[in-house]
Amino acid sequence: MQVTEVANEGLKRAYTVVVPAAEIAAKKEKRLAELAKTMSIPGFRPGKVPQKIVQARYGQAVIGEVLEASVQDATGKVVEERGLRPAQQPKIELVNFADGADLEFRVDLEVLPEIPMPDFSGIALTRYKAVPAEKEVAEALENIQRRQAKLEEVAPRPAAKGEVLVCDFEGRIGGEAFQGGSATDMPIEVAGPGFIPGFTEQLEGLSPGEERVIAVTFPADYGAADLAGKEAQFTVKAKALKVYSKPALDDELAKTLGFENLGKLREMVTEMLQREYDGLSRLGVKRKLLDALAERAAFPVPEGMVEAEFAQIWQRVEADLKAGRLDGEDAGKDEATLKADYRAIAERRIRLGLLLSEIGRTNNIQVSREELQRALMAEVQRYPGQEKQVIEFFTKNPQAMENLRSPIFEEKVVDFLLELAKVTEEQVDAEALAKAAQAA
Repeated sequence: MQVTEVANEGLKRAYTVVVPAAEIAAKKEKRLAELAKTMSIPGFRPGKVPQKIVQARYGQAVIGEVLEASVQDATGKVVEERGLRPAQQPKIELVNFADGADLEFRVDLEVLPEIPMPDFSGIALTRYKAVPAEKEVAEALENIQRRQAKLEEVAPRPAAKGEVLVCDFEGRIGGEAFQGGSATDMPIEVAGPGFIPGFTEQLEGLSPGEERVIAVTFPADYGAADLAGKEAQFTVKAKALKVYSKPALDDELAKTLGFENLGKLREMVTEMLQREYDGLSRLGVKRKLLDALAERAAFPVPEGMVEAEFAQIWQRVEADLKAGRLDGEDAGKDEATLKADYRAIAERRIRLGLLLSEIGRTNNIQVSREELQRALMAEVQRYPGQEKQVIEFFTKNPQAMENLRSPIFEEKVVDFLLELAKVTEEQVDAEALAKAAQAA
């Protein structure tokens, strides 16, 4: 095999590779001989089919198989013998692959950069911590109490916000009824969600036995295209009024939820809030750590990896553009500015990903089989009744399994770095913790 380097610029490498025709021919003959041993053709004993017949029947398929295998083997040797670390799958371009001639092809690839390790001890971070206040625990218990409330019908009177009217309604556009615009005995929460914007708000003050005509406009992005953006009038007749009756916050309520008493329920709520606050604390300090690493990471990144990451990001941004869902910061930017901003984000993500990967590699940070198995079981539990199919999917798809491994690996590297950095803790309340995590 003859290899010639034809490009070496930055992280880009390119080689031309020539595999001698004799080597290709030998592989082809070997493969045809293997097939001849298993061929069964009337008039010939098994394994005694003439080579010419084997060649005529399988020659073209075999030469394609041999060429593909030769390209893969030769590319692997180029990478291994030169100690290359490809950033992505090498790009192969066949130059000459005629039967009976030398196989010639070109290999283009980008290699991973040399990644210098920053001084992690020079990273100073503040970790904000919070514990649940009694008021927050009480609010959480009240939310549980509210969710256990049952609807009870009350005597007719004007409906207030949060109460439920049982209604018949019929909608019309331009005086004509439309499909899906009417319902009977429909419970509707006054000023509640789930309907066209402005619909439920106009039910406030309506009493059972009364009728009201309300006007609304379907959103421009409404699911039914024939209704999107159109004005409609709904004639609504209220038939009954229901209100939520909350159970007492006591041991009996706790027992219906599976707890020994109210004290145990309170403990669970407190622990749940603490886990939530600890998660926000972790998120905030992790973001600050990644910002500090980004400031210290100045190595070049493979363009192909950046372009692939940008393509994924831009696909989502384009969907938001079309749907008018861009947030306030992006809403006023033109497409060129948005692309530049998000390409910079893609580059940052790739650079940080490479740095974290290299930190993990050089410090022998591993994801154990047990950790991966727990992640798989957590994923399986998301699809009750389909456990077997989910396990088979991950077992047969290495990339899917890698998608489970990557976040575990990243968190372990972050833990490793937080041990090396100078981290000071500051006690704050829940509101300040949420703001800090959002701003980080």
